[in-house]
Amino acid sequence: MGALIDADEEAARALIPELKEYPILITRNLADAREWIRTKRRGNERSGLVASSNAIRLKPEGVFVKAKIEPPIWFLKPSSDVRSSDALEDVATEFDVQGLELDWTCVCWDANLRFESGEWRTFAFKGSRWQRINDESNQSYLLNSYRVLLTRARQGMIIFVPVGDANDATRPPEFYDGIWSFLLRCGLPQFSPLAVV
Repeated sequence: MGALIDADEEAARALIPELKEYPILITRNLADAREWIRTKRRGNERSGLVASSNAIRLKPEGVFVKAKIEPPIWFLKPSSDVRSSDALEDVATEFDVQGLELDWTCVCWDANLRFESGEWRTFAFKGSRWQRINDESNQSYLLNSYRVLLTRARQGMIIFVPVGDANDATRPPEFYDGIWSFLLRCGLPQFSPLAVV
């Protein structure tokens, strides 16, 4: 998924059709993402929600990155335990999943990494608003955190990009629409509840 983080649409479009055995879908509905993962998971396979540690404005979507998980419980408990990754309730950040893998993931994408004017723009949520990240090392760090999140699934993933809310200045639709449009242009198929994928 390096082509996505490198903002290389052409390379991504060439790569996606080759991943027949590794489905990657996109959706704007988190409930659909959870349902897709549940239909894919078999036996002892593990799944989970992952998001950037500064994806603060996913909170209105029910994704709380500041609610710390207990990694041994999250990675090992059965889906009947609501603290388990398989329950698809608690989200793990790049710090929690670094060096570890799940079979199926839902990558929850926030406005801290936006696609604008043909490139990724990086932001940090401080206090009650987004601030542009100008330091190159911090920009690279954020890009690499998304690279980590996009490489945690062994068998497939779905990427959730919120719709946003025109009544919320911290998450207007245009923050997310650029991300969504870029992923579509890269050739990632949109999840459809009516389609068998």
